[in-house]
Amino acid sequence: MGEEGQMLNSNYILVGGFLGAGKTTAILKAAEQLSQRGLRVGLITNDQSQGLVDTAMLASHGFPTEEITGGCFCCRFPSLIEASQRLEVESRPDVFLAEPVGSCTDLFATVVLPLRKMYGNQFGVSPLSVLVDPIRVQRVLGLKSGKSFSPKVTYIYEKQLEEADILVVNKRELLEPEELNALVKALESKFPRAKVLSMSARTGEGLEAWLDTIQAHAATPNATGRSGPMDVDYDTYADGEAQLGWLNMTVHVGGTEFDGNAFLISLLADLQKRAFESVDDGIRIAHLKATLTPSQGNDVGVANLVRDDFSVEQSHRLQEPLSEGTLLLNFRAEASPEVMQNLADSSLRALLAQLRLTGQEVLVEAFRPSRPNPTHRLAEI
Repeated sequence: MGEEGQMLNSNYILVGGFLGAGKTTAILKAAEQLSQRGLRVGLITNDQSQGLVDTAMLASHGFPTEEITGGCFCCRFPSLIEASQRLEVESRPDVFLAEPVGSCTDLFATVVLPLRKMYGNQFGVSPLSVLVDPIRVQRVLGLKSGKSFSPKVTYIYEKQLEEADILVVNKRELLEPEELNALVKALESKFPRAKVLSMSARTGEGLEAWLDTIQAHAATPNATGRSGPMDVDYDTYADGEAQLGWLNMTVHVGGTEFDGNAFLISLLADLQKRAFESVDDGIRIAHLKATLTPSQGNDVGVANLVRDDFSVEQSHRLQEPLSEGTLLLNFRAEASPEVMQNLADSSLRALLAQLRLTGQEVLVEAFRPSRPNPTHRLAEI
């Protein structure tokens, strides 16, 4: 978005993509960039349950943030409108950056069109952006070997790509230039209607081009030549979501002074190891992330693992040791929720014992997502 351009007031930017694509980091960087341009930004996070790492991380940066739990935007559409209205009253944002659940698809028919048709006098709606992790999408497209998900989970992933107006290869720093060019060309060939970009949300490279493209497409209705919503087999979609396990844990930890950064890295690395060893070929981790927030002050530590064969990364480091704080753990995998909870409990107990800390569970939810049942599904452009 150029300096002379301005986004419409109360404009929705939906940022979709599968679990682990880097959506939250991208939303944060976009919010910072838009704020620097004098725009007020409101953030809306979304999950199947409560206790979100994303919400805690985004709110720690001072942005007005609403959290919608209990289902995707499509199934909780009235809640999405209510969250938008609360943000309008509290902070009057020029732009809403909204991140739907990473296992959801069919957003154009169930979120974008209803917003445009029923609330077009209140909100502008930008083209749908879908972010992808470069390694995962290489495997899905057959450009790279490696572990991937089962066919029905992959069905959801491919449908997310199919409905994108703007496809963004995030984390482009993970690929060599020739690999990145080959991936972009493959995506352009398979999804010719979409505008394909690449960026690194972490470093900010390519972020300007992404925001420019959003603005250019928003200024030209149906710029991507969409003829209507895509076909979705909701039985396959539901089966794919039902193969994914969801675990959210909120635990108060305390005792002697400890290094919170080392705590987060050790916890996720141990959980990764246990997940790999739990079955013959290991379980497919979609996303594993955690925050640790000290009981005093506004600091936060954030660690992530986006694939089962990747390394734990820390995007936000705590500045000082702490003696007590709140741990939020979000674990998404193609596995039984009960197995995931047992693994997380074992990793946490072992680490607490090693550091001579205590842990008190505040919230634990382990489940499989229920069948998607959109509030609206429209077919008109």
